[in-house]
Amino acid sequence: MDTLAAIGADAPEIPRFDDGMVNINELVRTLAEAIVNEIMDAQAEDACAEGNQRNGYRERRLLTSVGRITLRIPKLRRGTYFPEDLIERYSRVDRAVVAAVAEMVTSGVSTRKVEKVARALGVDRMSASQVSRICESLDAAVADLRGRPLGGARFPYLWIDATYLKCRDGGHVSSCAVVTAIGAADTGHRVLLGVDSADTEDYASWRAFLLSLRERGVAGVRCVTSDAHAGLRRAIEEVFPGAAWQRCVVHLERNVCALARNRRERALLGSVMRAVFAESDPALVRELYHLAVDEIGAVSAAAGALLEEAEADALAYLDFPPAHHRRLRTNNVQERMNREIKRRANVVQVFPSRKSLIRLLGAVLSEMDEDWAARRWFTEESISEVFEDRRRWRPGRPPAYEGTAAEHAARIIAVVMADGGAVRKAA
Repeated sequence: MDTLAAIGADAPEIPRFDDGMVNINELVRTLAEAIVNEIMDAQAEDACAEGNQRNGYRERRLLTSVGRITLRIPKLRRGTYFPEDLIERYSRVDRAVVAAVAEMVTSGVSTRKVEKVARALGVDRMSASQVSRICESLDAAVADLRGRPLGGARFPYLWIDATYLKCRDGGHVSSCAVVTAIGAADTGHRVLLGVDSADTEDYASWRAFLLSLRERGVAGVRCVTSDAHAGLRRAIEEVFPGAAWQRCVVHLERNVCALARNRRERALLGSVMRAVFAESDPALVRELYHLAVDEIGAVSAAAGALLEEAEADALAYLDFPPAHHRRLRTNNVQERMNREIKRRANVVQVFPSRKSLIRLLGAVLSEMDEDWAARRWFTEESISEVFEDRRRWRPGRPPAYEGTAAEHAARIIAVVMADGGAVRKAA
């Protein structure tokens, strides 16, 4: 009470706006400055109880969420006094501002723009170098995300991919591959398993990345979905032996269409591919695929050969519970994450180092991972079927067609090809 009375006696007039309203933010800033300085004075007096003496003050300015305050830190004739529990040595920014700036950077605000935004928090000036130092507070969270043990659950499904960002390395700007892995845990939750950077998407880089996941506890893998990168596929076979590999059907469709000779052929091949994977009945999908190989091969021999060769890997998802087919057959979950990574990284354009790249992306992905943890992607009952006998799986929707799967597949392909018949004649 004495301290508050002293503050009240010495406090300046209550700050107000031009219209007479009380400036609450300035009032809080003034009171915070007065109280903190009074506390430091009291602590310095306690330190002088054994014959030591005060020797003036040294001023330090501190940025806080209510504005800049001036700290009058007492000096002693013998020894030193520093309020370690109040501020960190050599720091000019309190933790609230650190958290705010880190959040802005994670949300995609550029370093230069942060200075303008910080003014709204009462910060008079904040340089680009200060923002960069503040961003180092993200390192602990990112390190925890990348190094946390994963042995508490099984991960029957993995989705793996890479995206490229510009990064300054060795004195020049080059493309850096950011590799990521997402898993579906046996609890039904989606989990960000790992993120790393690599020079290129070669076998050695992929193998090192997947080994790091296994060493951290990723086990129980039944199927891995990715694009058809040869080095990645080889690494998957070695690190997760026994797991099926699902070739992303969206990437496969793009590969097939790329072999067409013109736009009209590409449209036809795309229509046939989409007709195959639009169906949910496994028997019908297999019949459609076989017919698609023949029809696409008649338009483009190279595309037909590619499709025929990819059959086992493109249809691997059909060997798993029907409820999982839609998510398992594509790498869309990775594509959506990559778009968000690109959106957040666009404001940076060129990262000054790999460390800064991992810092920002790790913070972005940590935020995603927290959102994923709040809801299940698969039900526990559904995901548990992966580890059970296939005969106990709940069946998918019953076929909604008449006759055999082969007959219905022929009707579907006939309709698709009739719509694109002019293309075949032109070819």
